[in-house]
Order: sequence, then C-alpha cells, then structure tokens
Amino acid sequence: MDKSTLEGVRANNHRTMSRVISRIEFDESLKDDFFIDLHEYSTGSIRIGITGPPGAGKSTITDQLISQFMENGKSVGVVAVDPTSPFSGGAFLGDRVRMNRYIWEDKVFIRSMASHGDLGGLARKTQDVGDVLTASGKDIIIYETVGVGQGEHDIAKAVDLTIVVLVPESGDEIQLMKAGLIEIADLFIINKADRDGAHRLAQLLQNMLHISNREENLEPPVFTTIANNGEGIVELYDGIHIHLEKMESSGLLDQKRLDRHRNRVFDLVQEKLLDDFWTSEKRTALEQQTDSIDSIKASPHEISASLLNHE
Repeated sequence: MDKSTLEGVRANNHRTMSRVISRIEFDESLKDDFFIDLHEYSTGSIRIGITGPPGAGKSTITDQLISQFMENGKSVGVVAVDPTSPFSGGAFLGDRVRMNRYIWEDKVFIRSMASHGDLGGLARKTQDVGDVLTASGKDIIIYETVGVGQGEHDIAKAVDLTIVVLVPESGDEIQLMKAGLIEIADLFIINKADRDGAHRLAQLLQNMLHISNREENLEPPVFTTIANNGEGIVELYDGIHIHLEKMESSGLLDQKRLDRHRNRVFDLVQEKLLDDFWTSEKRTALEQQTDSIDSIKASPHEISASLLNHE
C-alpha cells in the first residue's frame, strides 16, 4: 500500500480503513512495510474483549458501553467477530445493523468480521485490525466474539481486558466451563439481571472466583446489568476503569501487552515459514499423493515421513 493509505488511516478516513481491514480479513497480502510504518501509531489504545454464550446480550452491552465512552470524550472502534455464513462466507449476525445509530459518527467505527472457520488466523487478523483502528485515533477497541471456545481464548490473548457475559440461565454452564472462564476472564457480567436466579448466580460466581483466585492475580469483579434499559451500565463502566487501573498499578497490564507482543512475533514467524514452505506445487503434490492412499494399513506417521522425505 502506498503512503496515502497510511495517511488516510491516520486521518480517520473510514473508507480507507474499511478497505485496509477488508484486505486483512480476506488474506490479501499487505506489505510488511505498511505495518512497520503503522506500528508507532498503534500501541496507545485500550483493547477490550467481550465474549460469552450466544444470546447473553453482548451486542447490547457493547452498544451501551460505546455511549458511555463517547460521553466521556473517548473514540471507539468495534470489531464484531461473527460466525461465517455457510453460503456466502461472510459475517451474518449483522452487529453493524444493531449499532447503526453510530453510522455517521466519526468517533465510532464498527466492523463485523467473519471467522471463516479459521480460528487460528483470527487472533492475528483481529490484532492487525486493532492496530489500524488505534492508528486512526480510536482510544478504545472493543472485540465482541461469539460463544466461549478456543477462538475466544485466542481473542483473550489479543486484548488488555477480557469480559465474559453470562445470563441467569448460565448456572449449569459455569460448572461445565468454569476452568476456561476463570482462565480468560478479567471481569464478569451477569446480564438480564431482572430474571430469576441472577443474584444467586452472581454470588455463586463471586464465591467460586474468591476460592480459586491466586494471590498474584487480581480477582475478577462481577457486575449485574439489564443492558436493554441501561441498568448497571454506569457501574460497569466505572468498574472497567477501576480494574484497568489496578491492572496497570500491579504491572499486569504491561505484562499482558508484552506477552501479546511476543506471541505476535512468534505467530508471524510461524505463519511466514508456512507460507514460504507451502508453494502451489507442494500443495498439488501432497493432494495427489494423499488421494492415492487406498488403505489404512500403513501408519499415518509412516506415510507422512515418506512424503516429507520424497524428492
């Protein structure tokens, strides 16, 4: 990309930003020079991940938080990671439609990205997109993801603060997922708190977090909200800032960012090596040789070793 593209991003030109993000999303090659030049402008934002089971109200909470950040003079970029449509290959939840009241707002940029079934590459792409949004001047980057699984663990590694949203009906899910939730969450929200069992779930979760928390870690706070009418959102907003301040004063925030930086270097090197290795000729040869396998008698390890050693 030429110099004018970087200048367009720096000028918060949403059309330029959309074009760059599309190229990132669909694996259209961007020169390393672009990201190298971008880097000095890409480290100043707070990056927040919001995840949880489908139907928990993540988009509504995101929408409410955007308003809170704007009221406090902050600009916001949102990356809504959607499941991939099996027909079009595109993102189909339409978070931008839900948040379309910000469509003409220069201080807000909202983008849906499809996972394309590629959770491994998703973390790298979302971080690259976060760099673009930060370079455009966005103070806060919010990643909203669907579900709780490996992809969400990867996204958790890409942010400064991970928020897990649950609903009162999530009680059984906590028992099933508690190890994973405790591992990735910096803060919990029990949304739809006007439903039966909300406060019992909040108390259960707080007790579980207190028992399992290690001294060197910050205990994740638990907030209750009714996002549809904005109840609890101001308290949540204040709580996010308080927890970020605790993370910063304890050194945890800097450590997470350094770990993220190291992991990105590792992943980029690994990806580059794979891209260099897998020429079209090698892919074709592998497909032809694997298609010729007509028996399960030989070990997969034996066959793969033979293919790798074959000249």
